[in-house]
Amino acid sequence: MSDSSLAELLRARGLRLTAQRQLILQAVLDLGHATPEQVHTAVREVAAGVNITTIYRTLELLERLGLVTHTHLSHGSPTYHAAGEDQHVHLVCRDCGAIDEMDPELMRPLAEQLARERGFRVDIGHVSFFGHCARCGNGSQE
Repeated sequence: MSDSSLAELLRARGLRLTAQRQLILQAVLDLGHATPEQVHTAVREVAAGVNITTIYRTLELLERLGLVTHTHLSHGSPTYHAAGEDQHVHLVCRDCGAIDEMDPELMRPLAEQLARERGFRVDIGHVSFFGHCARCGNGSQE
């Protein structure tokens, strides 16, 4: 998203484009999948005065604006990524922490079965599988 588009979107909501908001959005876009702490580390390389509270508040604002979305990939902080990306299922390696993505269409039959049999609607964009990536593949099977 261009700076002018972001400024227009914020202005339409009665908000203004600040350097901090711009830096935080850019950090999410650059990092791909990032926790607020990882975003904080990236932003502090450019603007040392930005505190973690500002990161959390801004990520919440950017999510309300539809620019980023989050998922929970562990018991810790949520992980944010650009909302404009296609929905995807996350594959998280328990050994090295690598995050890969999978086409959500592979989940569609299961999601449809859960809807049909249990009335449960799966938010496929928030589905995560934990296991071992190909590099760490000799780990235990879970």
